[in-house]
Amino acid sequence: MKLKNRIDYKHRRHCRLRQKIRGSAVRPRMSVCVTNRHIYIQFIDDETGNTMASFSTASLQQENKLNVATASEIGRKAAEAAINKGIKQVVLDRGGLAYAGRVKAIAEAARKIGMKL
Repeated sequence: MKLKNRIDYKHRRHCRLRQKIRGSAVRPRMSVCVTNRHIYIQFIDDETGNTMASFSTASLQQENKLNVATASEIGRKAAEAAINKGIKQVVLDRGGLAYAGRVKAIAEAARKIGMKL
């Protein structure tokens, strides 16, 4: 398989990650997606295929800059929404992204709220 660009590399990393990560009702998968405009976080039970909770910058009514501070705020709000639904432990699915910058800020903010990753 010939890889042509960085999107191919990201897709390959994501597929490799998803072979190892599975979400359940007890410990759902915390899926992080960062696009050019928004940050999306979902808590997914892979056994039933249900999204248990979600949060994104698209749900906020203000214009957002996609920096580390905004990612930290989104991670905190997503963790609060998940804890309100009874989710305490999750498996982090970084979606092929490196564990640095915004993804790391989301994970650390969720840990500060009291969620186990």
